[in-house]
Amino acid sequence: MDCYSSSVSSPVEVSERQSDYSVADRLLAIECALSNCLNDLKFTSPVSYVYNPLDYAFHLHSMFVKKYCDSTKRLLFLGMNPGPWGMAQTGIPFGEVSMVRDWFELNAVVGRPLREHPQRLVRGLSCHRSETSGRRFWGLLRRICSTPECALANAVVYNHCPLLLLSESGRNITPAELKKEQLDLIRKPCDAALVNVLRLLHVGVIVAIGKYAETRAKFVLRENPDLKEHIMIFYLPHPSPRNFGIKDWEGSSIELFQNLGITSLLKSVE
Repeated sequence: MDCYSSSVSSPVEVSERQSDYSVADRLLAIECALSNCLNDLKFTSPVSYVYNPLDYAFHLHSMFVKKYCDSTKRLLFLGMNPGPWGMAQTGIPFGEVSMVRDWFELNAVVGRPLREHPQRLVRGLSCHRSETSGRRFWGLLRRICSTPECALANAVVYNHCPLLLLSESGRNITPAELKKEQLDLIRKPCDAALVNVLRLLHVGVIVAIGKYAETRAKFVLRENPDLKEHIMIFYLPHPSPRNFGIKDWEGSSIELFQNLGITSLLKSVE
């Protein structure tokens, strides 16, 4: 049994043991179990630095979850892992600093990882760098829904892996770039946690942001036929500036959302 399974043995047991707790508390418990499991992993080259914002930014992360993720959600936006100027700074998926501070209206002190790259320092909400992916993603939802309460009434944003991985030079290393042995160590507990999240929140639609997220979502549903019966997966190109194939990411995403019915789902509580 892997470390995540030994911490949270099954979604049913999680639900039964914590039936007196809120949805937000149960979601945080799933994330904490995953975080503790990943903290035990040892990485080799090319990974030289590992940041776990679920540890050092947990206070701000938990504020976000308790404010916006305390109910079941029809829609789950699935990302890959943190970026150095987004979730690594705030603990919130795609958590571009100004969005977290000004749109979500959240404010808390963020700690720091035990070992930091000198060019990728964690400054929390004092960070002056802006993450393009987060600014584009949350900017899209803000264009569709005027408030975060509307945008997240039926939706949750969740990263498959909560770790930021950096090379010796400070280059961001995505899970997809890892060697198979290292990737397998991450995928298994992260897949198991995702299954628990899908069950807890009664998700019916996954919008996979990027190919890696789409691959993990398809794998998880294939391995869990009961989930596959009632969950649909849609693909959304990643808003990263590295995605050179998309010239107008926001415009094409709005068109996609309208065609798939995602816009109506997001705006259904207005």
